[in-house]
Amino acid sequence: MTKPALNIALQGGGSHGAFAWGILDALLEEGRFDIAAITATSAGAMNAVVCADGLRTGGNGGARDALNRFWEKISTARGPFSPVSLNAIRKAFDPFGLFKAASFQWFDALTSVASPYEFNPWNFNPLRDALQDVVDFEGLVKSPPFKLFIAATNVKSGRAKVFRTHEVSADVTLASACLPYLFQAVEVNGESYWDGGYMANPALWPLFYEAGLPDDVLLCALNPQTLDTVPKTSAAIMDRLNEITFNASLIAELRAIAFVQRLLEDEEMGDKLKDRYRDVKVHAIKADDALKGLGAASKFNTDWDFLTGLRDQGRAAWQAWSSTCGTAVGQHSTVDLAKDFLDR
Repeated sequence: MTKPALNIALQGGGSHGAFAWGILDALLEEGRFDIAAITATSAGAMNAVVCADGLRTGGNGGARDALNRFWEKISTARGPFSPVSLNAIRKAFDPFGLFKAASFQWFDALTSVASPYEFNPWNFNPLRDALQDVVDFEGLVKSPPFKLFIAATNVKSGRAKVFRTHEVSADVTLASACLPYLFQAVEVNGESYWDGGYMANPALWPLFYEAGLPDDVLLCALNPQTLDTVPKTSAAIMDRLNEITFNASLIAELRAIAFVQRLLEDEEMGDKLKDRYRDVKVHAIKADDALKGLGAASKFNTDWDFLTGLRDQGRAAWQAWSSTCGTAVGQHSTVDLAKDFLDR
């Protein structure tokens, strides 16, 4: 019997991407659904390519092993500007973590006055080694187990660029995760790119125009949509501005989906137009509860205990979603877009 298939949309979020690792890990372990496509940005893009290559070479178990190995490498990466090096410095002088926030603020202050072209002229990126150690990009492009859509932001045009499966490479994945205050822009085919989260976090539209994909989309949302209190400190204000910025493109796409859904439900489209639009079924797993109270500094926390803690919460979130919403796949949405994302 054919398994139901899902398109998966993975947001970025630095180390918070370990929550999405947990979602994928539990999905693969359960084996209830096939993955038809993943559209992803930043940390989500890394999870996507690692999962795809592991699935290609070793099935569901291989994908789980690959994800585990990748995040282990992230936790042990070393280099002059690696987040792990910042952790090592902090632990040496602050073994009990009393000044973790202060150490992040020091680094944040450095990046506000010096660009990565100045403080990292060698363009060192510890993520490159971790990716290339785990993923055979040439093999992945030749025989992908599902379709990939990786988003980056074109520096010069300011537009989102979505790289398809046949274009995926280490450079493409790093471009999707290139925070401009930390890393030099990544060049792909003569164009320079920054983090895809600025314009597509992630891009949903490729899922709707690509032929042969199912109508169900599972969004793994890492950036909090709502906030309980008004931020008062400069760090909290910047955190919230970043959350709003990195959610803006996604909300715009969800608004368009909600509009089309309403037209289809109300039968306000003519037959010609109806044939051109898909009745997208939207599902979502939000990390709001797991990430509540974690500021921007935690996105650079690569302590293994922190990463595996987020992974375990992601696993629990998948198990809860699968048990309550899994039977809806192929039938109807389990998200009220207007209520959950559009504040209506």
